[in-house]
Amino acid sequence: MVGSVSTTSTVPMTSTVPLPRRPLDPDALLTGGPCAGPDARARHWYENDLGWPTVPGRPLRLLTGVRFDVLDVPAEAGAQALRHLAPGSPVALRGERMELLVAAGGAEELPGLLDWLEWGAVRLDLRVLGSGDTLEAPRPPTAAAASEFVQGAAVWLRPPEPGREVEASLPAMPAMPAVSPVEREGSAPDLVRLLDTVAAHCHRARLRRACAGHTADRRDQPLAFS
Repeated sequence: MVGSVSTTSTVPMTSTVPLPRRPLDPDALLTGGPCAGPDARARHWYENDLGWPTVPGRPLRLLTGVRFDVLDVPAEAGAQALRHLAPGSPVALRGERMELLVAAGGAEELPGLLDWLEWGAVRLDLRVLGSGDTLEAPRPPTAAAASEFVQGAAVWLRPPEPGREVEASLPAMPAMPAVSPVEREGSAPDLVRLLDTVAAHCHRARLRRACAGHTADRRDQPLAFS
């Protein structure tokens, strides 16, 4: 009996196990290492350096009503109100709008203050963010490059300083002044003077736009001849 010879050849097997990968350093993701994106670095700056609460998800948003409220005004009006702010009071610029940080609880005071200042019946270009609201986070001043963030995003005109309690620098409303609006100049709390200045400039800007539109309408009218 002739012995049989096996003709089966051995075929090398291709491994399906991926090559080992270097584990990501969680500290690098948080502290702005090479693996961290701009959102991670910004979130770390706000949460760890400033102690400000943020909201999960993208874009990065700050929770208002906890450490501060926000008064959103036209940039022109905001610029006129800067003199009423402490040097360390943070201010952000977002296009043609300015975001002024005020003490937490200021949003609830706004309607009553406007009425007391006799601006309640006037239509003003003011917005306020308070408890339960969120603010899209301005680009931190520590960002390596502006190209990492969306063009037109807010930037800090007066950035907050890490390690410093922001509350001490924010315009607050401790109590309603026992004076009339005529007597308020030089005696009202910072939040009142800030709001009064902003409201006045918003009203003036609205009147200028109305006058400009009225003048344009008159120019567009055909001339009448007798």
